[in-house]
Amino acid sequence: MADTAIGEMHPPPGGGKLAANMMHFARVLRSAGLPVGPGQVLDALGAVAAVGIGRREDFYWALNAVFVTRRDQRELFDQAFHVFWRNPRLLERVMGLVLPQLRLARAAEDMEEVSRRLAEALAGADAKGADREAELVTDAVMTWSERESLQRIDFEKMSAAEMEAAKRAVAGMRLPVMNVPTRRFRPDPRGWRVDMRATLRASLRGGGAAIPLRYRRRRRRPPPLVILCDISGSMARYSRMLLHFLHAITNDRDRVSTFLFGTRLTNITRHLRHRDVDVALDRVADAVEDWSGGTRIGHCLGAFNRYWSRRVLGQGAVVLLITDGLDRDAGEGLEQNMERLHKSCRRLVWLNPLLRFAGYEAKSQGARAMRPHVDELRTVHNLESLADLAAALGDLPARRQEGATAIADHAA
Repeated sequence: MADTAIGEMHPPPGGGKLAANMMHFARVLRSAGLPVGPGQVLDALGAVAAVGIGRREDFYWALNAVFVTRRDQRELFDQAFHVFWRNPRLLERVMGLVLPQLRLARAAEDMEEVSRRLAEALAGADAKGADREAELVTDAVMTWSERESLQRIDFEKMSAAEMEAAKRAVAGMRLPVMNVPTRRFRPDPRGWRVDMRATLRASLRGGGAAIPLRYRRRRRRPPPLVILCDISGSMARYSRMLLHFLHAITNDRDRVSTFLFGTRLTNITRHLRHRDVDVALDRVADAVEDWSGGTRIGHCLGAFNRYWSRRVLGQGAVVLLITDGLDRDAGEGLEQNMERLHKSCRRLVWLNPLLRFAGYEAKSQGARAMRPHVDELRTVHNLESLADLAAALGDLPARRQEGATAIADHAA
């Protein structure tokens, strides 16, 4: 990072005071989705006063330490910092445009690969007040089409408002995995199996003159659900929304075990059981040390098979493996561990966001090693795919199909 002094930059109109600029920068971060409040603005001013503004690198890390509270916020903060403090007059030009379409297009010319959420945050609140009457008419006419289109928008391409709407939709999702028979029985007058103990007790009540038969049948309950989610750099764009989905599942049903993996395996089941999603995700961020790093799928699955499989894969568990199959170890040990995982569960479903592309082929060594050992291959990149997953798990087949057959049917 260059050591350009912050004082050499041209401040935005309005006096050019550092406090005003910092407050403006905090508004941009809050509009982009970061939880920034007045207290953090004061802390940022204190941090800048402590380190000074002579070196851009010191200024960057002082603000980073105050405004960034989770690993998944780093990329957005980095983009906002470099755009805002590189040329704050860019904000004046963006705010001066009237139409949202022109605003986003003009912003895109000045900030190359900045995310859509940051572009809308830089546009600010003036877009809402530019033509309030026209906006209300548009909302009244297009309400249903916006809801419908939200289901198909890729998580990677969602704006800040769309992300919030998607999080609310995910929070209300349910995963109705069908009930399966267990080894235990319960009394049932319409059962098919005679309950000898209950029958003998009933005969004693009548002195043995009559032997009324008592019946029972197997108990049925949803199988345990085990989720293994990839949080490496290639999956970082989807990890945020998927964690909200995993939190909703964990709080909706019992016997759900959730693991995150990148270069190591982390059990986050206990953290996701907290009812408040923000508190739960904060605890997850503190527990996970390899966020947005490399991927060692074979190593992590080996650790799961070695330390966790006997604990959580009993009673015919269903496993959801969420990953794009890109492995830093080039598939080392992956095929053996996938085979063991496949044989240890009732059903193994691979959720791959790359399936959103029509011409996707499993060309990486990791994906080729995983493909023969899964029962079903599905995409997970938008709300519609999550709803389809819930419907599919609610109608599990009675017997496991061969992985290759299921994948061929999906491709067809």
